[in-house]
Amino acid sequence: MADDSALLSLRDQIDAVDRELLALINRRAGLAQAVGEIKKREGSLVFRPEREAKVIAGLKSRNPGPLMSDNIAPIWREIMSACRSLETPTRVAYLGPAGTFSEQAALGFFGSSIVRVPAATIDEVFKLTSAGAADFGVVPVENSTEGGVARTLDLLLSTPLFIIGETSLFVRHNLLRALGDMEGIEAVVAHPQALAQCQGWLNQHLPKAERRPVASNAEGARLAAQDSCLAAIASDRASSEYGLHIVSPAIQDDAHNRTRFAILTQPEKHPSPRASGNDCTSLVVSVLNRPGALHDLVVPLKTHGVSMTRFESRPARSGGQWEYYFYMDLQGHPDQPHVTQALKELRDCCAFFKVLGTYPIDVH
Repeated sequence: MADDSALLSLRDQIDAVDRELLALINRRAGLAQAVGEIKKREGSLVFRPEREAKVIAGLKSRNPGPLMSDNIAPIWREIMSACRSLETPTRVAYLGPAGTFSEQAALGFFGSSIVRVPAATIDEVFKLTSAGAADFGVVPVENSTEGGVARTLDLLLSTPLFIIGETSLFVRHNLLRALGDMEGIEAVVAHPQALAQCQGWLNQHLPKAERRPVASNAEGARLAAQDSCLAAIASDRASSEYGLHIVSPAIQDDAHNRTRFAILTQPEKHPSPRASGNDCTSLVVSVLNRPGALHDLVVPLKTHGVSMTRFESRPARSGGQWEYYFYMDLQGHPDQPHVTQALKELRDCCAFFKVLGTYPIDVH
């Protein structure tokens, strides 16, 4: 009985704290609305990724516990998302349908108080965002197992959209099916990246099954729900969304498989985020085909102490001349003098130079 009494007392205290939290969150929402009114009069932006990154980083650094610091970002992103929605709806395009990792990335970055705009392909995400049908687009840009997502890299080069944020997800692939076992599976349907990330497991467990690429893992789950001869590779969320059994969990070949997503928008509608103190600058460049050209790309970075965190090449598709574009991520922000000077000298030695975006590094 003493334990029951203590439990009831603790629950009463939790209920009281919840009421206090609700009052404080509503107070925050009221302040956010007041900020929104000022922004409307000034014509300034509602969403500032560097501001939200600073808020979360500051809270994590001051966290007294017992709440784990890693849990702070998703909690505050939801609070900020709900407050932001009081100012204006945020329309976000991503590779759909419901249940994709791209949708999960969009919700993780913006919070759930957004207008969801699912797209059938990565190309459509770019088109919707470029046309203004969405305020932002979320696209996969790099996977820890398979490297860069080729279509995203090509479209970043050829469209005016630029990157204002990033987020990364731990990607846990499951084999999903309408039936509860693996008997009689004729084909596995999934996005080509997912098929590649699970090829070792598929070679061992389903060597005779056809591997059928589709536009997204969630689309594969939708097809598998309609045909018991098919199995899909998709997330837990897709399993729930389409009523499928998880017949084998975590089939990705790399136990630490992660995918990085870029947040895109129109530069004329959303200026580059200001420096947050922990930033990335993404570029795409090309150089003339001459001895030492690649070495010359690195020299300005070394001279000015700028770290390069990613370097990847893509064919330039210039009539079979074996020319390449190089995608680079640099640590730092152009507002920092040493980064500005390095970028200036780097531009001088390039035949082509485009800044894809400067943005806060993922704080999740």
